Amino acid sequence: MDNRVYYGEYSLRHWIDLILKENIILPDYQRYFVWNEKKVKTLIDTFKNKQFVPPITIGAFKDGNSNSNLILDGQQRLTSILLAYLGLFPDETTYKKTLEKFASENDEPVEEDEELFDNVYEWTFKSLTEKGRNKEVILEKIPEGNYKKIDFGIDENFLKNTFLGFSYLVPQITDEKIQQKYYSSVFRNINIQGEALLAQESRASLYFLDKSLVDFFNPTFIKSFTIRNVSNISKADFVRFLSLLSQYRKDGNSNRIARGYKQQMEKYYEEYIYSAVGENSSALFPDFVSVFPNKEFKERFENLDQTITSLEIPKEFTSIIDMDIFLFGLIYSVVFENKTIKLGEKESLKAKLTAKIAEFKNDNSHTKAPGALKYLKLRIDSSISIYKDYENE
Repeated sequence: MDNRVYYGEYSLRHWIDLILKENIILPDYQRYFVWNEKKVKTLIDTFKNKQFVPPITIGAFKDGNSNSNLILDGQQRLTSILLAYLGLFPDETTYKKTLEKFASENDEPVEEDEELFDNVYEWTFKSLTEKGRNKEVILEKIPEGNYKKIDFGIDENFLKNTFLGFSYLVPQITDEKIQQKYYSSVFRNINIQGEALLAQESRASLYFLDKSLVDFFNPTFIKSFTIRNVSNISKADFVRFLSLLSQYRKDGNSNRIARGYKQQMEKYYEEYIYSAVGENSSALFPDFVSVFPNKEFKERFENLDQTITSLEIPKEFTSIIDMDIFLFGLIYSVVFENKTIKLGEKESLKAKLTAKIAEFKNDNSHTKAPGALKYLKLRIDSSISIYKDYENE
């Protein structure tokens, strides 16, 4: 594909105007804003000291009759400039306190009111531009509680006389899928300043190679599943479940699952995504449409979501062992086999799942190396076997 690249620079004032007017936008697969206040201040100081700041990378994207300019690299920098201009910072501490305050006042768990709160855990500058297209309107619509005020001593003179460079990619093709493939490659090869992408964040750009499957790889209901231990919190990786179970579906057992990918599981997940979106066939996985005719998956996902609720499957786990035993067999039965579960026997089912978890956790070798393929296969086999006994005919 013949591509053109243009180079230049804009004043910070112009960059802010581009954001507020939505002349440049974030692609859906971009990560959330992850910089802390100190890094924002450091960036502003870097500008003030006339030091080098890496340029922004923008890509022209043609979708039918519309044209968009996608921010491929530089979200953290541009967001920091916008926040410094507005004098705001999405603050996790005050956000937590606000939710706790309302919970106490209402004496019941609080569900976030999107009209009142911007979720600072999943925040991008879109939260601000949706409120208005200028500073005054945005500040008027900022509720007390989940932002705090900052002042880095910038004024209009600074914004008009400080410049940030850019590279502007213009693919010479209008085919949406080819453009998306090109930008996915660009995005995944960019090293975002100071904050390397997590594997799941980088992988997300591949989902858009087939927009009809974006919700397949990253459904809303799976986002509430987490593993919480003493040191950190991690979210469920749905593509992990899909790829492993897809190979199980093709082979009929776990014997060859991820063989040869022990140290390269991300490549394994990518191979599954490419096979599902039709970019490359794979000997590991069945044809996507043979499992999901006409790419229809939404009804199965709705059934999975409802079954999770009906069975009262926990959303927070203490280890990957717990999560795998509860979810592998359930996802396989409902999503891959298109079966339903005997909800009236949920207590018996959950007792067996809990007993299997306890059995595995009593094995020190298993708990010390749960990522080892032999233990992963054990969990897949065990979970599928348990759920199979509770499938409706």
